[in-house]
Amino acid sequence: MAPSEQIEVELKFDVEAGHTAPDLRVLPGVIGATAPETFQLDATYYDTENLDLAGNRITMRRRTGGHDAGWHLKRPTGIAGARRELRIGFDDAPADGNVPMELISPVVALTRTRKLIPVAALSTTRTVTTLMGADGRPVAEFAEDLVSAQSMLPGGHYQEWSEWEFELLDSRRDARLLKAAEKLLRNSGGRTASSASKLARAIGSTPTVVEPHLGRRPTALDLVVTDIAIHRNSLIAYDPLVRIDAEDAVHQMRVACRRLRSIFAGFPAVLDPARTAHLNEELKLLARILGDARDSEVQIAIDQGLLRSENASAELIDELTGTETTIHDRAIHAAHSAMNSARYFALLDAIDELVASPPPGPDADIDADTAVDRSIEKNRKSIRKAQATLASMTERSPEWEEQLHTIRKRAKRLRYATDAAEPLGRKRDKSVAKVAKRLQSSLGDYNDTRINRQRLGELAAAGTLSGPDMFVLGRIDARQQVDGERALVEYRKAAKDL
Repeated sequence: MAPSEQIEVELKFDVEAGHTAPDLRVLPGVIGATAPETFQLDATYYDTENLDLAGNRITMRRRTGGHDAGWHLKRPTGIAGARRELRIGFDDAPADGNVPMELISPVVALTRTRKLIPVAALSTTRTVTTLMGADGRPVAEFAEDLVSAQSMLPGGHYQEWSEWEFELLDSRRDARLLKAAEKLLRNSGGRTASSASKLARAIGSTPTVVEPHLGRRPTALDLVVTDIAIHRNSLIAYDPLVRIDAEDAVHQMRVACRRLRSIFAGFPAVLDPARTAHLNEELKLLARILGDARDSEVQIAIDQGLLRSENASAELIDELTGTETTIHDRAIHAAHSAMNSARYFALLDAIDELVASPPPGPDADIDADTAVDRSIEKNRKSIRKAQATLASMTERSPEWEEQLHTIRKRAKRLRYATDAAEPLGRKRDKSVAKVAKRLQSSLGDYNDTRINRQRLGELAAAGTLSGPDMFVLGRIDARQQVDGERALVEYRKAAKDL
């Protein structure tokens, strides 16, 4: 049976032991409640020695007792009071076995090669009351918990406390009910919880990951380190999504790699290049591996779009999309293999080390705004130089086509240079960023049509298609030709605005 996942929306309060809970049937939309039911829950929590999970507000546990006994992984959602919970029952992952891979995979970008160990043992006597809505469905669950906890970390200690939890059960997640419950429980003796989770209270303070931000009057080094931290976080966030081949995840993780490399290229003297060269090459390799999967994703989407309005045979559909699907599956497998390698985890460690202890270069102490202005101007000049070279070439020649690709890559670098300034809150870069995006997008569209027309020509030359399919192929080729010319027109308009 596959693991189940749900979004958990709850309130948590500290309360004196034995304090009487209010009658929750007075809450809006609640018409009744089940009789209280008491369970004994025993949980062991797992983390690395460095508390990599707790530091990112993630909990991993094995719990017996109650209706949801099994292995649980809870992660933040970005929504206040809500967490994503992944559950695996003991029928699929025995209680006396190792932590199941289904729980490790979503967080392996954080734990890496570090071993998961028990960090706390909690025993909870839980009394649960289920609140019912007007349609007879359960809308919320109220739990009165008496908790005893033993930290298993060096120097850890034993604690006891009581708390109330109020969790929404209805998929509609009634914000009005949640707000009313919070007011009622606070007025009835509930206090703001001293910790975000039972584990956090059991083990005490943890090295919580701090979101990167800039102070006043930042230096170039401050800005570069902040940008690296932002893109590092993005790379790690998309890691578990790439592992399940979620939509657009490969693209976003590849973008994170490219943005990290663009920081090194756009601000070459802010960090010591001798210390970042190897890191840059490793990111380049990871981006290339992800690129194989991304390119096939794009091609499949393009082929499906081109065929959508055509009366194509199954044979033609398979010719255009079947091969790419096989290529994509193989590329995703290669990406997963790379992402499970010691080399990949060493790369993540190296990025963390760079953020924690950045090696300054000769331009480290210059003003951040000055560094950004230099980077943007340098990239604009690079594009203009490439455009001048393009003007001297024979249009549609192989060299001309390759030069367009060069301009597109430089436009992408310019766009990333403007993006690097986002932590500074500058507005004056928006027009440049907009032009860079137009250049990049139009040339990307043109390149897609050029590659597609080559593929269509090769397929037509093979002589394996029927007459009706050749007619469809001709229609698609004509549409791609028109799309390509339209993209070139858009590029030339954008180039005038640079």
